[in-house]
Amino acid sequence: MAAAAPLIDAFGRRITYLRLSVTDRCDLRCRYCMAEAMTFLPREQVLSIEELAEVADAFIDRGVTKIRLTGGEPLVRRGVDLLARSIGRRLGDGLDELTLTTNATNLDRYAPSLFDAGVRRINVSLDSRDPDRFRHVTRWGDVDKVLDGMAAAKAAGLRVKINMVALAGLNEDEIEPMLRWCASESFDLTIIETMPLGLVEEDRTDRYLPLDRVQAALAARYTLTPLAETSGGPARYWRVEELGAKLGLITPLTGNFCATCNRVRVSASGTLYLCLGHDEQVDLKAALRSGGRPALDALLDSAMAVKPLRHDFRIDTRDAAPAVSRHMSVTGG
Repeated sequence: MAAAAPLIDAFGRRITYLRLSVTDRCDLRCRYCMAEAMTFLPREQVLSIEELAEVADAFIDRGVTKIRLTGGEPLVRRGVDLLARSIGRRLGDGLDELTLTTNATNLDRYAPSLFDAGVRRINVSLDSRDPDRFRHVTRWGDVDKVLDGMAAAKAAGLRVKINMVALAGLNEDEIEPMLRWCASESFDLTIIETMPLGLVEEDRTDRYLPLDRVQAALAARYTLTPLAETSGGPARYWRVEELGAKLGLITPLTGNFCATCNRVRVSASGTLYLCLGHDEQVDLKAALRSGGRPALDALLDSAMAVKPLRHDFRIDTRDAAPAVSRHMSVTGG
């Protein structure tokens, strides 16, 4: 049988990276990400584990070589380990890498099964190691559960990268200590600018910390050597020579990275989002449930024509509406 055509958008970019959300739910309520009182999808609107696996297969057959399981918080979804095992069977058969982003509160339970499924590295969202500050950012989180989860991941053989959202006046004093701690634990660190997605109770302009400022402060203390490597996502990487650490920066506001975009997102409800910062979307669930793979393939082809060139994030106007109304947990991390 002839190989299916790869997914190529209108700007000639080949789609090789799928971020697949397994749930819009989360057991935390990070202030920059969610409102405290969230309304989540009814269960009947969420794709089953089997349907999520079928979506993953369809994308792999069309040239996707990397899949990241996201949420919400993926490890609150019952059966996520079975999904990882199902997708992991495609490793070496079209799929090069299966990864996961998590807040790590349940990671101690799942780390061994994730490794057994073929996952070799994970991203952990952690904005502060201070218990009180962590509780403030997440509204009720226990940082010790996160640290225990990362220890379990390390023991299981998983490589850990910390994702830290830079928040002015809140955790900017922890960035260098976090970098030093990550180096001591053999974890990588990626710092992320806050993104204007979804309505939250706070004005994001109060917490926006441009990463060119962070990079300049670190460069005054350490030797930052640019690295050519990529993880398939938007981060640019540096080697912090004095610490032997790898530092990533994701700069959706100060350094637009869309020119080489190779990724799309599928929500837990089966909605294909072509860009994090736009509302272009395609309903894969209806095609999946009524027409099967041929209908799904036809939709993927038509979706490529509407993938936008770039996002238009702005955070320089107080009380401005977010770029899109949906929260990150809806789109998928």
